[in-house]
Amino acid sequence: MNLRLAGYGWFTLLYKELLRFWKVSFQTVAAPILTSLLYLLIFSHVLESRVSVFDGQVRYSAFLVPGLVMMSVLQNAFANSSSSLIQSKITGAGVLLVTVLLFPSLAAASHPLWAIGFALLGSAILGTLGLIAGIAADKFDQLAAFQNFIIVPLTFLSGVFYSIHTLPPFWQTLSHFNPFFYMIDGFRYGFFGLSDVSPIVSVAIVAASAAALAAIALALLARGWKLRH
Repeated sequence: MNLRLAGYGWFTLLYKELLRFWKVSFQTVAAPILTSLLYLLIFSHVLESRVSVFDGQVRYSAFLVPGLVMMSVLQNAFANSSSSLIQSKITGAGVLLVTVLLFPSLAAASHPLWAIGFALLGSAILGTLGLIAGIAADKFDQLAAFQNFIIVPLTFLSGVFYSIHTLPPFWQTLSHFNPFFYMIDGFRYGFFGLSDVSPIVSVAIVAASAAALAAIALALLARGWKLRH
């Protein structure tokens, strides 16, 4: 009986959150897609003829697409889980759909299962981070600070717009300490079969990060930290 009630509760919460998400779809779906398209159009126009990635095997504009998709997935997974304790992959799927219309070759991903795996692990990590931030924050400005000063910089400095091999040695080394880099590099490998580091290394680091964060989140929920008054 308890399991049945728990199942009903989960379904009710899911229905409520999906309804909330779609009621503000202009903000939750359309705005991030437009932002990603603007990034794509501006950066590809300015840097297409100036930047070479993977020794010229991939056009820079095509190189941008997986990074933009994964960046959108990560940021929205964090934003939605921190505000409502739910993850969102719909925006990332929308960005991918629109950009594939511009670059049809991306539809023939080299390793689609790798792309799906990294997307799921990445959004699980950011969803868990959002849950932890939502528990820890007492006010909306604290939550915004967490996103603006931690999540956004880590995603922008993770190789979305560049290959780390174009960086000076110091910054290349520093990039390897950013877990977001492995999420985006592994996701990009799923499309092109090319990456800055081995996808095996990336998936190991990303999976370990997901497990560690999940353990922290479960411990906080079990203790009821900042949830019980």
